[in-house]
Amino acid sequence: MALALGGYFSSASSVFTDSLVNLQFWFSSRFTALQDFFTAPRDITSLRQQNAELQAEVAELQAQVIQLQQQVGETQILAALVDFSRARPENTYKAAAVIGRDPSPFLHYIIINRGSNDGILRGMPVVTNQGLVGRVDAVIADAARVQLITDPASTVNVRLQNAEEEGALVGSVTGDVILQMIPQDVNVESGDLVLTSGLGGGYPPDLIVGQVVNVRSRDFDLFQQATIQPVVDFNRLKIVLVIVNFKPVDISPLIPQP
Repeated sequence: MALALGGYFSSASSVFTDSLVNLQFWFSSRFTALQDFFTAPRDITSLRQQNAELQAEVAELQAQVIQLQQQVGETQILAALVDFSRARPENTYKAAAVIGRDPSPFLHYIIINRGSNDGILRGMPVVTNQGLVGRVDAVIADAARVQLITDPASTVNVRLQNAEEEGALVGSVTGDVILQMIPQDVNVESGDLVLTSGLGGGYPPDLIVGQVVNVRSRDFDLFQQATIQPVVDFNRLKIVLVIVNFKPVDISPLIPQP
């Protein structure tokens, strides 16, 4: 004790203490590694479960966001259609949702969720707040088929707003809309607005159809042709309006046959 109190064992004590600390650290690190080895699988399983739960929550939130965006979009469309119908009180409209589209590249039509039970008849015009979509081509009890103005069998009698000249608007397989039968002496320019003329009894007058994109005029042709850009985006149609108080007139029996 006297030697220890005198500091003669300090070097030996320091060496012994350092050895003891190193030994304790070695045992502690090995114990921790062994403990991690046995607990890691449970931790991984728990983390995977938590990750799956978080992914499910994120997916659910994303679905809710998409649903809310769709609801906002539909509300905006309905508001625009209401404003359009109020601006044209002479017509009576019935709103319909688009529930189907043509699967064929040679036909251009949509299916709506209104039919004869809702007073829909063949030949009724179909519009949006932007302009003319087409007309009802076939009807069943709870649905109807609408022929778009881009359909190859579609013909719409129209007029140029600026020139007050009339012509026939026809669709095509490619979806292009062509204005035909324009006299050569009529000045047609890009941007001219095209409206329904009301001739032929198929559509009411003054419905917006589209704008002139380009004009083809050749000296040896009797008439000019113009490519028309419809104002309606047919690929994004969701809700349309059917003009139910318009009664189309079939004047084909009055047209002399060649």
